Amino acid sequence: MSTLSGPVAARGSEHGSVLGRAAVITTACIFGLSYSLTAALIALVLAARGLSDTLIGLNAAMHAVGVLLIAPFLPRLAARFGGRALVMASLLLTAIVLLSFPVTPSIWPWFPLRIVLGLAAESLFVMSETWTNQLSDDASRGRAMAIYTAAMSIGFAGGPLILSAVGTTGLLPYGVGAACAVAAMAVVSLPGIPALSVEEPRSVDPRRYFRLAPLALGSTTLNAGIEAAGLAFLPLYAMSAGWGEEQATQLIATLMIGAILLQLPIGWLADRWDRRALMIWLSAIAGFSALIWPFILEPRWLAYCVLFVWGGVFAGIYTIMLTIVGSRSRAAIWSASMPPWD
Repeated sequence: MSTLSGPVAARGSEHGSVLGRAAVITTACIFGLSYSLTAALIALVLAARGLSDTLIGLNAAMHAVGVLLIAPFLPRLAARFGGRALVMASLLLTAIVLLSFPVTPSIWPWFPLRIVLGLAAESLFVMSETWTNQLSDDASRGRAMAIYTAAMSIGFAGGPLILSAVGTTGLLPYGVGAACAVAAMAVVSLPGIPALSVEEPRSVDPRRYFRLAPLALGSTTLNAGIEAAGLAFLPLYAMSAGWGEEQATQLIATLMIGAILLQLPIGWLADRWDRRALMIWLSAIAGFSALIWPFILEPRWLAYCVLFVWGGVFAGIYTIMLTIVGSRSRAAIWSASMPPWD
């Protein structure tokens, strides 16, 4: 996933800065919510309709297809239409797509709908992450990215919590997600919010960044794979082991709560320890937790504890990666400034 970088000049009052950070956090939350809600909900619905695991996994992969389709065009879209317009359009598109799932009787249109949802989610992700990274300095970058990752994880946790509260049938779970996206539009549309303005980018060979940041790209790929597999198949795995549907969806919430609560201490460590060494330790803990979790489904409290740690350290790997990339980035991929989004 893309990150934008460049010089940023904050404008406006302290009040505007607070509103701007609130808009960024809200955008990150909706990105996480739209993904986690649909990943678990659609997997359970498709399984109930008798689809194979292969087709369920293929449907989940459509989100990534949308991400890959939109990513090359995001710089020019943001430069042409502005950050606010891009985020607002993505939030509106998210709400429309969520409401389209339950009113579409055949499951085959759900595949292109997942692609469109991926387009919107990637736009929300790139804009919010870029702004957060550019607003922080190196001394506090670890904590700033930890807050951002925690906000995104709150959204990831929101999806399973919605499902545990309202169930997986009918229009209601989709409607709650759409309502959250509309509420986020209200926050982003507040007047006086300072935000990202993007200039037309120069042509850049993407292979250059594979050479510059193989560790960052590898850790991002690993994190994305774990999130996709966990959100889509963790409930199904637990149900096959005898867990109820409500308990299975709460497992995802546990994973995401760990990702929320452990980010601030991990960010604090990132500002004080060697970041590369910290990433190695987190990777080792995450790998060990993943290895033992299938063997400790009983007692269930222990399964929840291990999953809590697993979610926290995997999200922590991503936090450290963002911190390293942000601190080392010098050349501007996008040239940016910070006038209001008006």
